[in-house]
Amino acid sequence: MSQRRILRLSGPDTRSFLQGLVTNDVEKIDRGLVYAALLTPQGKYLADFFLLAEGSDVLLDADADQAEGLMKRLSMYRLRAKVDITLSELQVQRGTGQAPEGALTDPRHNNLGWRLYGDQGGDDGSDWDAIRVAHCIPETGVELTPDSYILEAGFEALNGVDFRKGCYVGQEITARMKHKTELRKGLRVVEIDGMAPAGSAITAAGKPVGTLFTQSGPRAIAYLRLDRAKGEMIAADAQLRLPNTG
Repeated sequence: MSQRRILRLSGPDTRSFLQGLVTNDVEKIDRGLVYAALLTPQGKYLADFFLLAEGSDVLLDADADQAEGLMKRLSMYRLRAKVDITLSELQVQRGTGQAPEGALTDPRHNNLGWRLYGDQGGDDGSDWDAIRVAHCIPETGVELTPDSYILEAGFEALNGVDFRKGCYVGQEITARMKHKTELRKGLRVVEIDGMAPAGSAITAAGKPVGTLFTQSGPRAIAYLRLDRAKGEMIAADAQLRLPNTG
């Protein structure tokens, strides 16, 4: 599991402040863990995280490599909002077995199990890459990069975006991709024979098709140009194909 840091947002304007920034409906934290992202005004990915309520505060569970940048970005947007943003000492445990008391269900997919916030961190040794690849779940800093659009990364299926919540940073581009265009690129699970490094270029009939990311056994996550992702594809020394769903 990637290292995590927990930010604490407190103050009377906390929820309204976040509601105008992130891709999901912040009010859902009263019912459990919420997965969301922060985007650029151009609709591209900046960071993804989990939000949860702790009393009147909101905790933000982020990848450790993104935490400092998130604090700076949120502080930049704060302006006159009555919100304090601090780094918490809380840690997160994660597992797929029996959930301990106080654990919250990972909202992205049932097979991702639970998350528990407290004094201890770590996980139960689950094969997270195998789970992610099986269900095409992107990882921060791997499949999710500054070039990502969240709909191409599957955020709708991961319960990471709400199209009824109103405006947020990058909302216009995201809504346009949802309602006015057919996605021509996106993350897909592919079958793979052989091994290829993450980041390998994928080609088909000599033409660029996309990029290979996480591999687990005979399957991998790939970012593909969907109109070219047909038949046999090549990434380094490996052969790839889309699963036969017929």
